[in-house]
Amino acid sequence: MDEALPDSSSTRDFSQLRRLIAFVKPYRHYAILGGVGVLAASGLGLVFPAIMGDLVGNALDESGTVADIDKTALFLVGIFLARSLFMALRIFSLAALGEGVVADVRVATYRHLLSMPIRFFDENKTGEITSRLTSDIAVVQGTVSTALATAAAQIITLVGAIVLIFRISGSLALSVMTFLPVAILVARVIGIRLRDTSTRFQDQIAEANGSAEEALTAIRVVKWFTNTGPQESRYTDAVMESYTVAKSRARLRAAMIPFVTFVGFGTLAFVLWRGGRMVLANEMDAGQLTAFLFYTLAIAGAIGTFTGLWGQLQEALGASKRIFELLDTPGEATDTSGSFVPPAVEGYVRFDDVHFSYSDRDIDVLEGVTLEAEPGEVVALVGPSGSGKSTLVSLLPRFYTPSSGTITIDGIDIAEWDLGALRSIMASVPQETQLFSGTIADNLRVGKPDAGDEELQSACIAAHADEFIRSFPDGYNTIIGERGVKLSGGQRQRVAIARALLNDPRILILDEATSSLDSESEIVVQQALEVLMKGRTTFVIAHRLSTIRNADKLVVLHNGRIQQVGTHAELIEQGGLYADLYRLQFATQAVAE
Repeated sequence: MDEALPDSSSTRDFSQLRRLIAFVKPYRHYAILGGVGVLAASGLGLVFPAIMGDLVGNALDESGTVADIDKTALFLVGIFLARSLFMALRIFSLAALGEGVVADVRVATYRHLLSMPIRFFDENKTGEITSRLTSDIAVVQGTVSTALATAAAQIITLVGAIVLIFRISGSLALSVMTFLPVAILVARVIGIRLRDTSTRFQDQIAEANGSAEEALTAIRVVKWFTNTGPQESRYTDAVMESYTVAKSRARLRAAMIPFVTFVGFGTLAFVLWRGGRMVLANEMDAGQLTAFLFYTLAIAGAIGTFTGLWGQLQEALGASKRIFELLDTPGEATDTSGSFVPPAVEGYVRFDDVHFSYSDRDIDVLEGVTLEAEPGEVVALVGPSGSGKSTLVSLLPRFYTPSSGTITIDGIDIAEWDLGALRSIMASVPQETQLFSGTIADNLRVGKPDAGDEELQSACIAAHADEFIRSFPDGYNTIIGERGVKLSGGQRQRVAIARALLNDPRILILDEATSSLDSESEIVVQQALEVLMKGRTTFVIAHRLSTIRNADKLVVLHNGRIQQVGTHAELIEQGGLYADLYRLQFATQAVAE
């Protein structure tokens, strides 16, 4: 996703610009006003040298009068005033246009991120992903907001000034134009390298952001294990690597801008030398030389400005490349054409000869799994770590797609379901409860944003959460902090259970939902889970003995294959893997209970 852009990608560069410009449509009224401002201000800027030439000519001409000079000076002030007003129109309109475009790009990028499949987030660091929304778009923002407008103004100035110097003196203009290709060629060559260097810089910043994101997200682990030193070194190394790339970028700028500036002012010196000789030879007058000189200054200024803009544009192309790479990565909505939305769901689930392997592994995590769950049945998945339990339930909401085999709900392949409809009939209570930093009410409404206060309360009462929530001074409006850190483990789990109840799922997934709780919290949460599971097809990744005993069916997985299926009593009587697991893993717990 972060491969370097090749030097021969001019077509892609313009394609990226066209894609950015496509975001202009909602703000085209600002574009029109800004265009008027650019044309008028740049055109009036081209009038100024001609008037200055007249002013000098009148001052040196013996037939000139004070009145002529006064009239010309007043006209010049009027030009400056009008130009300032049109510049204000240009600055405001194009800034509003640029900010609007960048805001839409930011929203489009975030919307697309939310549509990405789970495997995308498995394979990319969160910090690197958020770097697209922050540093990359910030680079594009500066270009769209100001650089493109400035470039348009400078193009008008450059073309107009070139035309006008040819009108004044074709021979002198031809001499001046010999210097222009040199500056353009140098800017082009160095600009390409600057673009690639800027892309590498953004990649390094993304890597540094990824390191910081990981450390800050797991800050308690870092503090517990006094790991601040290694984490600091890891981040510092990434930042210093970006600093090395930034110095390379600075060297390119240091080579390009002074050279082009030298060419511009060298051209100006040449005009003074050659033009002065032409005045002495009566081939042009002093007023014409003055106007020619100002137009040459305008050309040199435009070239110098273009040098900086070219570098900025190349940096923006590097950043926009990374943004559009993300936008071009297929999201979940394009993974399937399924559109089935059932009028009602019973909750009959069947896995039929399902195989699955992760893209970065050569071996199957699941091999030929065939399993069914009747509506309202509780199926416990048991097995050693790495046996495929969590992977199996991750296939149900289509977080991943089986390598082969089918999964059906009520007889319909889940690949044919509308993705939103499929996930709306499910809910999950994982071991690591994931809450947001808002209020308890906000977290409860994640699956049902329009839920009323009475619905929230009913769900929390059933989940044994209402009592502790009401004990807080702000009740359901209590701010719980990032990831719910202000709540205990048991409280977080009960909020998660209430959230699932509010969604009223037909299929429920419990991924070791009580394994990290103390005995007292487990009893309360287990009672809440029993309410939640009632009448729903439930898959339980088993850890606690009580959950296993109450299950209608136990499925024993080992190395991605189903080894045994039956009730607790049947499997104990059969012997084999489950009986071994029971003795090794659960016997001590049973005695304690």
